Amino acid sequence: MNILIVGGAGYIGSHVAREFLDQGQRVTVFDNLSSGLRENLFPEAAFIHGDILDYSALLRAARGGGAGPAFDAVIHLAAFKAAGESMVEPEKYSVNNISGTINILNAASEAGIRYLVFSSSAAVYGEPAYLPVDEKHPARPENYYGFTKREIERFLEWYEKLRGIRFASLRYFNAAGYDARGRIAGLEQNPANLIPVIMEAACGIREEVGIFGNDYDTPDGTGLRDYIHVSDLARGHAAALDYIRREDRSLVVNLGSETGLSVLEILETARRISGKPIPARIMDRRPGDPAKLTASSALARELLGWTARESDRETLIKTTWDAYRKAK
Repeated sequence: MNILIVGGAGYIGSHVAREFLDQGQRVTVFDNLSSGLRENLFPEAAFIHGDILDYSALLRAARGGGAGPAFDAVIHLAAFKAAGESMVEPEKYSVNNISGTINILNAASEAGIRYLVFSSSAAVYGEPAYLPVDEKHPARPENYYGFTKREIERFLEWYEKLRGIRFASLRYFNAAGYDARGRIAGLEQNPANLIPVIMEAACGIREEVGIFGNDYDTPDGTGLRDYIHVSDLARGHAAALDYIRREDRSLVVNLGSETGLSVLEILETARRISGKPIPARIMDRRPGDPAKLTASSALARELLGWTARESDRETLIKTTWDAYRKAK
């Protein structure tokens, strides 16, 4: 297959590109490098420096310079993703996430590309009504980032009906870790997620780690989340694309580890693996943070034959520490 990965120079996108390349597929990365990095580009993949808000450039890329489809599928990972920022800068998220996705859909439609895999998010669910969260859980996002992801899923449903584009919407939980073979060189820029924040503290980039609340109804009082290794996510993209092509039907599915790790469990594991003290300070709870959030990935197992292979605590932390130690 010939695959266009939009946002393929980013943290998750580069791992997805690596997975498809490892499978022997042809890959072209389309990225504006606003958060993606040149270090995350592979010599085996073609690269187009472009922005999803530039429709003419996107259409040229989708057509590969010709009149017909240059690609069998598009993988869409080009969204802003900071939930907190989305609540204070909704315009930024509207333009990039929603308008940018409409451009991607229109370019795919005009170029005749029939398959699209979308990086959605567990943020579409909002506060969990029950655990583990499955795909039947009500979608009631509590931040604007999650709202944009849910709206994009609705656009995908309409473009399937009206333009015949089959899609897979992958609702990730907390992506973490790095390629175990050390082939991803670039680190996340200005990370907001727990594990890279801990690594920055271990490397001396940050003074300390803020722990937002230690009085939750969890075994150690800190928030508990479902962490999914980014290489497991990458395999999920490949499995989802194979499914929608083989079955000629669309798919909405969770990708999670189905286990919960607390903030303190992650922190203590990072201290042990890195050998660094990693200062931390207890802070007030953040509004809207649930005590626990874990996924059901039963549907992914059933339909895709997918399971989380590398999402244990040791692998998540060790592969991340190896990446940070190598880079710093």
